[in-house]
Amino acid sequence: MSYDDAIKALSSNALKFVKDGNVVGLGSGRAATALVKSLGKLIKLKNYNIKGVPTSLQIKLIAEKVGIPLVEADQVEHIDVVFDGADQIDSQKFVIKGGGGALLRENILFSLAKKVVVMADKTKFVKNFTRTVPVEVHPLARNSVSNSIKKLGGKAQLRSLDRGYPFFTENGNIILDCDFGTIKNPKVLTQKIKATTGVLESGIFLRKPDVIYRAKTGGKFDIL
Repeated sequence: MSYDDAIKALSSNALKFVKDGNVVGLGSGRAATALVKSLGKLIKLKNYNIKGVPTSLQIKLIAEKVGIPLVEADQVEHIDVVFDGADQIDSQKFVIKGGGGALLRENILFSLAKKVVVMADKTKFVKNFTRTVPVEVHPLARNSVSNSIKKLGGKAQLRSLDRGYPFFTENGNIILDCDFGTIKNPKVLTQKIKATTGVLESGIFLRKPDVIYRAKTGGKFDIL
């Protein structure tokens, strides 16, 4: 079952939040990729002066290809609007991110943003989080953080590539995918994770989206 048509439709609709002169945060993943391609067309059509802030090399390459001028997060004081996807969204509208490994940079953009727009297909919406929580960790803290996760009731698994090599983020850190079962209080859990020495970021973001697009089948979507 494909949500591609709906993702394309909602990515075009979401451009209504973009104005000339804006600084726009560019998230990672399928929905964000569709948005970036649509944004590139908008800039050419309306001759907008837009600056994009990418969260990953993957999205940076796509943004360059479609002609979006780019800056880094430390070069701007704020971001007008961030567009990003999500790995899971719960009934409280918290999101889990980090499936692609860009959670630290994505959370930095969320913190700088006046408005956060999240786009996801309907399979990502759940009552309570059930998937693993990505946690970005300094390599020296792998064992100590794994033990701390265990004390919090979770089980940490080092993210690896196909050949068994550890996955490293673009920041040079590792990711522990942490299984907590069903998560009913994500805010408290992520605060405890982030308070652990050696943790750079938790995949449960404390900043909730301002706008959520939900892609459905048949090219349709709704806005929450």
